[in-house]
Amino acid sequence: HIDALAQQYVTAVTGSSGQLCTSPGLLFAPAGEAGDKLAAAVGRAVSACAGQTMLTEGIAGSWNTGATALGSAENVTVLGQGMAGPTENAPAPTIFGTDIADFVRNHVLHEEIFGAASLVIRYTTTEELIGATNRLEGQLTASLQLTEEDYPTAAQLIPALEQKVGRIIVNGWPTGVEVGHAMVHGGPFPATSDTKTTSVGTLAINRFLRPVAYQNLPQELLPAPLQDANPWHLNRRIDGTVEAAADAKDEVNA
Repeated sequence: HIDALAQQYVTAVTGSSGQLCTSPGLLFAPAGEAGDKLAAAVGRAVSACAGQTMLTEGIAGSWNTGATALGSAENVTVLGQGMAGPTENAPAPTIFGTDIADFVRNHVLHEEIFGAASLVIRYTTTEELIGATNRLEGQLTASLQLTEEDYPTAAQLIPALEQKVGRIIVNGWPTGVEVGHAMVHGGPFPATSDTKTTSVGTLAINRFLRPVAYQNLPQELLPAPLQDANPWHLNRRIDGTVEAAADAKDEVNA
């Protein structure tokens, strides 16, 4: 199970050369034997990976700058590193490791690296995990890998995550964004520039809308959706009451 979990994590980190906005940048793993086994499995999994060509030379250069800064930070180690790709701009995927106390006090460890790099953070208590969550910048997603015995811890952590991310996932990974009514692909700044909406899903239309009020306009000058005759046959809210279009009523009655 631990090897499978490690492989799933590394696959999410390295897919598309890590150039997905939901590629996991941080992994919080418990201290102790289970966490040690997971860290070792992550190191093995990423060591078998080869770099993939990134979109541009500039993106690859930014990856190198960020990875160098993270690797040079105090009390940060390399858990595992793959091989550079055979083409240009294909840096070797790298997973770093650190302790939660160092993560909390060193802001360099919070900086996003766009590409196949991630940081494993070892924690001891639920309080440490919640405290670190409260120090995070806004994120798109948070994924919880848990069993039923972890529910009490998750119940304490989720309220903190709700303030920091737009999508909370259980026993899955964030690198698949379905276009659906319930999808939220956004989060607190800097995850998105508009914290109230999403960039994927039906609610994404709100990013491109601005309300305009029409007061005392004659019917001829109103936009068609607002005219009394309702020529577009829309369901509308009038004076606070939802009214179905005539043809919609007919379909229901039929």
